[in-house]
Amino acid sequence: MKEILFQFGLSGEDFQAMPFGSGLINTTWKITDKQGNAKYILQKINQQIFKQPVDIAFNIRLIDNYLKDHFPDYLFVSPVVTITGDEFVKNDDSYYRMFPFITNSHTIDVVEKPQQAYEAARQFGKFTKLLSALDAAQLKITLPDFHNLTLRYQQFEIALERGNPERIMRSKDLIAMIKQNKRIADEYEICKEKFTVRVTHHDTKISNVLFDDADQGLCVIDLDTVMHGYSISDVGDMMRTYLCPVSEEEKDFSKIIIRAAFYEAIVAGYLSEMGAGLTEVEKQHIHFAGEFMIYMQAIRFLTDHLNNDSYYGAKYEEHNFVRAGNQIALLQRLQEFNKSCQSELVEDSL
Repeated sequence: MKEILFQFGLSGEDFQAMPFGSGLINTTWKITDKQGNAKYILQKINQQIFKQPVDIAFNIRLIDNYLKDHFPDYLFVSPVVTITGDEFVKNDDSYYRMFPFITNSHTIDVVEKPQQAYEAARQFGKFTKLLSALDAAQLKITLPDFHNLTLRYQQFEIALERGNPERIMRSKDLIAMIKQNKRIADEYEICKEKFTVRVTHHDTKISNVLFDDADQGLCVIDLDTVMHGYSISDVGDMMRTYLCPVSEEEKDFSKIIIRAAFYEAIVAGYLSEMGAGLTEVEKQHIHFAGEFMIYMQAIRFLTDHLNNDSYYGAKYEEHNFVRAGNQIALLQRLQEFNKSCQSELVEDSL
């Protein structure tokens, strides 16, 4: 660790590292000075997930330069370069990067208030809006086919042919639910043809937003998954992770509900920044976004279960089976919610 800190121009005698955050992908440390003040965030890139760390660095540098040129007042957490001017320290085939710690800022692991959902949605919308004139095709693909629902459905079909026969039999009800909702995958193909390709974050969980002491959003962070994409990815991921008070790990599906105030906050927050920039077809599909993302995650969990947990792994025998059932239940609740909203709109128009 002292050698890594030295490469970033820091003395191991004056700074110390301690584990930080709740992220499951990269390994993160908070770097503090002798007085215990947080000064930097250090991360080790998970190369099992991100095969080309240099592509991540390219994207962040591209975005950083663009924002400095066009929106210099926007708070963008620029990486700290090494003493040789590089964005990474390479040590034992591992890549380490550093960012300044933003004073009087914090992250949130669980959305507890609609206002938090609104602020997060506003920040993700603002991020895409500010980068609307940047050619998204310039960005490197850091996670190929990350939100490609067509591919995920194809992988699901292959798992039905080649997966664990016992697990396939045990999962017949969930499999039926996936098949019954294939219209979502079909609609995604239409979206790909009609939507504008944008700079999209792709991982809009609440912990990827910095908040100030008053819980006002400051900026978005963790740009590893920033690639070209569609608005339904960012809106959908917020709906998947903000709407329900319990996570995808919950086994008691009776606890899975849609919190209307949080739904309204996501839509209002995102549209407060992106409303004028979205096309009509994108606006019409904003309520489809949650179904798209939840359905895709249900497919991914169930596919992995049928493939003997080869991708996500499992902490217990039916871990991914439970996760898939959880997401199917969430999809059903959201569909009921969306249907009821549409019915209210019809009644209001009458």
